[in-house]
Amino acid sequence: MELISGEDDCLCQREMYCVERPVFTQEYVEEQLHLRKDEPKSLVHKIKQSCRCTSKKAKSQLYSFIPILKWLPRYPVKEYLLGDVISGLSTGVMQLPQGLAYALLAGVPPVYGLYSSFYPVFLYTFFGSSRHISIGTFAVISLMIGGVAVRIAPDEMFDIMPANGTNSTDFDEKIEARDAMRVKVVVALTLLSGIIQLCLGILRFGFVAIYLTEPLVRGFTTAAAVHVFTSQLKYLLGVKTKRFREPLAVIFSFAAVLSNIMTVNVATLILGLSCILLLLGAKEINDRFKKKLPVPIPMEIIVVIVSTGVSAGLNLEESHAVAVVGKIPTGFSPPGLPDITLFKEVFVDAVAIAIVGFSMTISMAKIFALKHGYEVSGNQELIALGVCNSVGSFFQTFSVTCSMSRSLVQESTGGNTQIAGLLSSLMVLLVIVVIGYLFQPLPQTVLAAIVMVNLKGMFKQFADIPHLWRTSRLELSIWVVSFLASVSLGLDYGLLVAVTFAILTVIYRTQSPQYRILGQVPNTDIYCDVEQYEEVKEFTDIKIFQANTSLYFANSELYVSALRKKTGIDPAAILIAKKKAQKRHAREMKKANKTEKKAVLKLTNDVEMAVKHELMNDDSIIDMAANGRNGLSERNLHNTPSDELEYFMTPIISVHWIILDFTPVNFVDSVGVKTLKSIIKEYKEIGVTVLVSGCSGLVVKDLTSLNFFDPSNKRDILFHSIHDAVIHCKLKASSSALTSSEEQVLSSDTQSQI
Repeated sequence: MELISGEDDCLCQREMYCVERPVFTQEYVEEQLHLRKDEPKSLVHKIKQSCRCTSKKAKSQLYSFIPILKWLPRYPVKEYLLGDVISGLSTGVMQLPQGLAYALLAGVPPVYGLYSSFYPVFLYTFFGSSRHISIGTFAVISLMIGGVAVRIAPDEMFDIMPANGTNSTDFDEKIEARDAMRVKVVVALTLLSGIIQLCLGILRFGFVAIYLTEPLVRGFTTAAAVHVFTSQLKYLLGVKTKRFREPLAVIFSFAAVLSNIMTVNVATLILGLSCILLLLGAKEINDRFKKKLPVPIPMEIIVVIVSTGVSAGLNLEESHAVAVVGKIPTGFSPPGLPDITLFKEVFVDAVAIAIVGFSMTISMAKIFALKHGYEVSGNQELIALGVCNSVGSFFQTFSVTCSMSRSLVQESTGGNTQIAGLLSSLMVLLVIVVIGYLFQPLPQTVLAAIVMVNLKGMFKQFADIPHLWRTSRLELSIWVVSFLASVSLGLDYGLLVAVTFAILTVIYRTQSPQYRILGQVPNTDIYCDVEQYEEVKEFTDIKIFQANTSLYFANSELYVSALRKKTGIDPAAILIAKKKAQKRHAREMKKANKTEKKAVLKLTNDVEMAVKHELMNDDSIIDMAANGRNGLSERNLHNTPSDELEYFMTPIISVHWIILDFTPVNFVDSVGVKTLKSIIKEYKEIGVTVLVSGCSGLVVKDLTSLNFFDPSNKRDILFHSIHDAVIHCKLKASSSALTSSEEQVLSSDTQSQI
């Protein structure tokens, strides 16, 4: 049928059976099919089976836990190596400046950004299942980490105020003490978030990311971009303000910058704006000519190198008071045990960071996997991130996740495997071990410019608003709530509000489903919405009702109300009308009886008076009395209770069958079963039979376990499809009509014989 072919949103159900065939009731299907006989296994047996170890199973588990063992021996050197080398170098030159910049967001010295750009990236090469994503520092996660660090170790705790910024030894000691405390907080937070991710991966909880729907994540990341942009304004302008943590921090931060606008460092502002223009220009060139350029222009590392040289050559820190990165120690810090006593203070934040970080990683990984034709495992990605964060925390790293901008560069420059990420981490290693100290004169405004320009892609997500307005208002509401809550309440509480609201929208969808009356496409077994298609015809004596939701406690009353409204048959109203008619008939019968008694009494009195005062023929008196009584009896004959009841109380209903299409129903609970029983009983009282079609095996199992089937509700009311139920109704109607005609013929023959 061309009427519905090719339409994704067609609200139709096609039953792929021929019209001329047996009627498949659920009872008939169960009689014809036989369940497979599976021996029940005890819990102990299941545990033994799961713990049983064979060489094949051990090898499979090892390859699953460390994917590099599976793909590295088959690595095609000639085909992949050149692309991986170019991609690794291109990504590495982005890792360096972004690691330094995002460390400022995390509230720790820049060198810890370099650590976070090496250890986790190196570890992901061995444990990650995605070939194209770039693991490392990311603005959103860094900002969430920085918020926790500032909350637990604020400047006020160390008597550091923005106006007290001097170069005194005492002030430097306070800064060092604050930074050391913040590093302890960040490292503890990273370890805990890594443990959470590792546990979720081992327990196969990779599905948790589904609760972070795309509109929620995009609204959240857009709000994070606003937070990040606002937090970088003070570095771009060279003003000194405190870092705010409480709700409405964006407004307070912006107000603090405006209140200190007269103290703007002109040299810092000029240098920062120049870097922004260069970076934006390079990004535009890379986007426009990405097919012609062999590799993207690495403007970030160019800007860092040039600005570092200019700052060192002109001594901008001393001559123009330009804030610089400062001390970057050469080499690695010795590993240390994180302070686990801080876990109770950062637990909620660790859960949020773990889930958000995993959500961003798996979303990008799935995009690239779909594009290049391979599979990624959500559980393995959780394990990989857990290992990267938990092991990295012993080496003073902060939480990492997938970077969207670096991942796009890594994929577009020819990266084929995790070797590209390994090479980028080795570039960072070179900087840490050999030339890290050279970046000490790097102005902080340059890092702020890099961060701001990298927010361009996130700010483009504002274009989601008109798109979602046209396509899905409900998803738009999720986006807007996620954005506003995250901007106003902060990223942690904003995420909680957004997830709660997203779950409420699911409840709203189940409580506000679409209810339809289906009709048949002529001469087919296709049933569609009668209000949507003109060609669809509705049966006169059959109503087919469909709701695209399950039947359970939250929507059972709505289901009943919609059924009555759509079918136009309200059993309760009909029964009430019937009772009123009965009462009205009883009153009329009572009144008629009183009238009859008065008529007989008057007739008797008249006869007696005639006997006393007049000479009359006895026959005339008898005839009068007989005529009077016969008249009353004839009147009663025409007003017998059965005729009267039939006239007043037979409902004028042309529908004799209602078919409930349970094809969209996934489950039924005890309240739903009680509702279904009530529907069948109420409609039966007014002469309407209710049938159920399209139940899945799980729904039939629910109905059976909840004692739906009893002497009043047999299994023969269930049908395999709508078409089976319709054929059953037509056969029953034909049989009833034949029986009625036979009774009429028999009655007429009997009367003729009499």
